[in-house]
Amino acid sequence: MLLNTRTWGSGDRIALLIHGIMSDHRTWRRVGPALAERGYRAIAVDLRGHGASGRAAGPEGYGPGEYADDLVETLPVGAELALGHSLGGLALATAVERLAPRRAVYVDPAWHLPAGDTGYSAELFVAATSLAREHIRMFNPRWEEEDLDIEMATMRLWDQRSAHGLTPWAGRDMWPAKPVVPSLVALADPSLLVSPENARMLEDRGFDVRTVAGAGHTIHRDDFDGFMAALEGWI
Repeated sequence: MLLNTRTWGSGDRIALLIHGIMSDHRTWRRVGPALAERGYRAIAVDLRGHGASGRAAGPEGYGPGEYADDLVETLPVGAELALGHSLGGLALATAVERLAPRRAVYVDPAWHLPAGDTGYSAELFVAATSLAREHIRMFNPRWEEEDLDIEMATMRLWDQRSAHGLTPWAGRDMWPAKPVVPSLVALADPSLLVSPENARMLEDRGFDVRTVAGAGHTIHRDDFDGFMAALEGWI
């Protein structure tokens, strides 16, 4: 599936930006222009089921393989940099060998979805779409007003079946065995997806792991300056 994209800048170096679940390219509203100022042409996608991109026929069309295939069909091979947040980090890791960027940054990636009664719940994601703006603000007190506006808008566009499409993957080992290209993992503090033990495991496997102190899961919205500082040496 060809995905909807948004581009910032016209530099010779290309950066790919891949968002998380329930979001779209607008989550990168500050990151895209910041990369453009550094000489990149930053290309952000709307994953299938998100934003202005197409929808799968059913929940079974929303697995890591399908997301990865779309990235390969849509984005240029051999980019200078690729960033994937949460679900986007899972999609990027699944596609990275074929996309072959020079460097990859995984932002609080969803490489492990816990199973069981307290694990991954599609219903919780679906229920979140009914939250009022003030509730979103309460959960994300550091977000700017524009980010709250964007969150409300992207939730309305999101195909809720995509949450159910990830249910079969809960409890599976989706940790990359090694970085296919030089790779940074940027983590929230604390990360609900990558425990300290798993962070050490990723370091042992060859990933550079950095934590943005005090930042929530959507690091680039929670602490933009801290996020960009964590990317120093990688962008």
